[in-house]
Amino acid sequence: MTAVRVAAHAKINLFLRVLARETSGFHQIETAFALLELADELTVRRTDSGVTLEVEGPDVGPSDENLAVRAARLGADVPFFASGAALALAWGRGERQFRMPAPPSLPALVAVPPVQVATSDAYAWWDEQNRSPSPASSSRGPVTLDAEALATWGSIGRLGGNDFEAIVFAKHPDVRTLYERMAETGPIWVRLCGSGSAIAAVYKKESERDDAVQRLGEKRQRLIKTTTRSIVSDGPQPIEGIG
Repeated sequence: MTAVRVAAHAKINLFLRVLARETSGFHQIETAFALLELADELTVRRTDSGVTLEVEGPDVGPSDENLAVRAARLGADVPFFASGAALALAWGRGERQFRMPAPPSLPALVAVPPVQVATSDAYAWWDEQNRSPSPASSSRGPVTLDAEALATWGSIGRLGGNDFEAIVFAKHPDVRTLYERMAETGPIWVRLCGSGSAIAAVYKKESERDDAVQRLGEKRQRLIKTTTRSIVSDGPQPIEGIG
């Protein structure tokens, strides 16, 4: 098999904790990944010329800055996407994972502001803030969770937040404002997506999500309506006739 087709679903971090910076420069994290129905179609071919990218559709910028290319080279999130799991706990650099049953599918909304946040910048800001850690933060370890904590969106909403939120919000007040405006629309869960700058929210009903779209408008941000995913993906499908 030299070519496969796969639906590349968007993911959200239900919570995200940065535990420590390794001597290699990478960071140890603890998080929970969850898939959205929002997806691109990816065709992957095995070649002898390294990693390249071809895009049909809008311009996505330089290939070296594309997340698909970086993932293929670094592999941090690849195990989660390749597994097809709708939800997984992750630790290490994000590559060590434990698959879990996902909560029921619910309406979701992703708000994308015009400002962009590079992941490398977000980690650099975290390093700057934690350069001289307190005894409590220096001994920070993984959180203890039971399966029930991720069983419903109500319990997920009571989990800890995203360590990047305070850092990114301080650098980009407009992102903080967007987060606060989304929180005011009545979601059962709302978080910064990874290191930003997008904000995701989950609602009990489609009508509540659609009301949020009307309240927020798209003058200051792009809004994407989708749903959370509750079932395992089919995984890569072979493409016949491509060698």
